[in-house]
Amino acid sequence: MLEMQIHPRFQETDALGHINNTVPAVWFESARDPLFRVFTPDLDVRDWRLILAGYSVQFKRELFYGEVVTLKSAIKRIGGSSFTVWQEAWQGGELAVTAETTLIHFDYQSRKALPLTHEQREGLGRWLLEASE
Repeated sequence: MLEMQIHPRFQETDALGHINNTVPAVWFESARDPLFRVFTPDLDVRDWRLILAGYSVQFKRELFYGEVVTLKSAIKRIGGSSFTVWQEAWQGGELAVTAETTLIHFDYQSRKALPLTHEQREGLGRWLLEASE
């Protein structure tokens, strides 16, 4: 699995004193950068080749300011023109949040999904969940 560490910022907390429930989705998007590079190596948005099809987030426990959060990401599924990313947020050795995100290889000019190329499948395959466990 890909791993990334986040140091929660004070402004990411809410009135209840924990990390606001909108924040992990933003963190998870940042942690997907290595996967985005399979499609757009320089991350130039003028040459972006992905579109978000959907995501779900499940909260297992609260996250707090002042303690590092480890984000783990892997590919759960590779389809014909799409793939699904599995992500986890860990704090203090405990799983706090999970997410599943589906992205589509997309051509913004024709407004159509494109088949994944062999190279893209290989690039994503490096982080295939079964292979990374």
